[in-house]
Amino acid sequence: MKTLKLCIYCLLITTMSCNKEEKKELVLEVFETSASGNKLTKLNEFKTVDSTLVIKINPNKKFQTITGFGGAFTESSAYLLNKLSKKNRDTIMRAYFTENGANYSLCRTHMNSCDFSLSQYSYAPTEDKALKDFSVKEDMDDLIPMIKEANRISKDGFKLFASPWTAPPWMKDNKEWVGGKLLPEHYPTWALFFSKYIDAYKEQGIELWGFTVENEPHGNGNNWESMHFSPEEMTDFVQNHLGPKLEADGHGDKIILGYDQNRAGLKEWVDVMYATEASSKYYDGTAIHWYESTYDFFPEALQYAHHKAPDKYLIETEGCVDSEVPKWKDDAWYWKKEATDWGWDWASEEDKHLHPKYAPVNRYARDIIGCLNNWVDGWVDWNMVLDRQGGPNWFKNWCVAPVIVHPDADEVYFTPLYYTMAHFSKYIRPGAEVLGVENTDEDLMVTACKNPDGSIVVVIFNEGKEVKNYALSLNDEIKNIGIKGQAIQTIVIPKETN
Repeated sequence: MKTLKLCIYCLLITTMSCNKEEKKELVLEVFETSASGNKLTKLNEFKTVDSTLVIKINPNKKFQTITGFGGAFTESSAYLLNKLSKKNRDTIMRAYFTENGANYSLCRTHMNSCDFSLSQYSYAPTEDKALKDFSVKEDMDDLIPMIKEANRISKDGFKLFASPWTAPPWMKDNKEWVGGKLLPEHYPTWALFFSKYIDAYKEQGIELWGFTVENEPHGNGNNWESMHFSPEEMTDFVQNHLGPKLEADGHGDKIILGYDQNRAGLKEWVDVMYATEASSKYYDGTAIHWYESTYDFFPEALQYAHHKAPDKYLIETEGCVDSEVPKWKDDAWYWKKEATDWGWDWASEEDKHLHPKYAPVNRYARDIIGCLNNWVDGWVDWNMVLDRQGGPNWFKNWCVAPVIVHPDADEVYFTPLYYTMAHFSKYIRPGAEVLGVENTDEDLMVTACKNPDGSIVVVIFNEGKEVKNYALSLNDEIKNIGIKGQAIQTIVIPKETN
């Protein structure tokens, strides 16, 4: 009898122990995109493989607050949408802006024309310092309707900022669309231009969140619309003209982001922008691009920029697979290291190593995770929609977009880049806080955020071709998960379980 009681007691203890262990299993959802064919696919089964690799989330260690993720409204994208059937236009717009889609929260557009316009134009084509003929009529057919439609279907809305590629040629020293500098006598005129743009878009029912001062102030090799600023010249314009003018016209709440070019030049620019209280007064943050390298996200430069102005925004405002004609309905290409960029042909010999062939998905996933782990709070893709040539683009500067269309056949192709963007934009919401992560595997890139609703989101990228088994740990709860080779996973941990 004593033996029987002892056995029952042991059984109870074992059962209680097992129940206790079950309660410690982390409750979560996993979504995966992979070279093998998953496209933001929800995974429902996991092999219970014990792993020595543990990815530990530290919810008590918090970093920057997320502003958002998204893409750019360009005339090229808007024009293409208008050439498609209503069904396909709606499919693309809903894929970008609804909760069931990528749910973009931070977007860009161009002020005046850019290379991804159908032609060169300005809202003030005739010389007049009062800008009496200012009009956004060039945007009325395609660009403005696209932005308004996005606003209509986006439940949470999105922040929209604008970037000029150049002032009208008559305001510049070379009187050209390309290159040259803004004449000092037109600093007040150009500041007025920004103010009038805010009013004109507001009349169309579009509220601007802010601006970058100038797209790529170093220029772009004198190819398409551009205007040059030094750090000192831009800071003079912002400090003494743009900031005061917007404030005087009741637009002082609009965000102003300085720089707006590649990360390698960050130190030089932020040292000038944030040198004094007066110089930094009207700057709300710094804008950056990724074209300095196909793989290096320049963590030291990002860290430096953040610590120079820890209370300011640090936003990636443009990135794309540049200088490439997109591959049509060929998912495999986006995972292969075959693509090149401008630097493959044109970078100096000393910088060639920064521009090897790369896989487009790798470039996006590596860069976004690298940015989030180094104080960047927003990440914005370039064109949302392009055609099979990688345009239209008046300069024939072909690039790749997450969505490619064949307007003559009314066909749409969602490339793997669309799903890569959605792994972040759909699940990491504005106001989320980046969390600390302990990851012992250098072959996996990991970032984590806590959303305003209390859910925790973890994004993991496995660039290699081998399956990786790992244990995800949070608050002493754990879950064994596997990630395929060449795959991205987004893991959502609901509030009630973390």
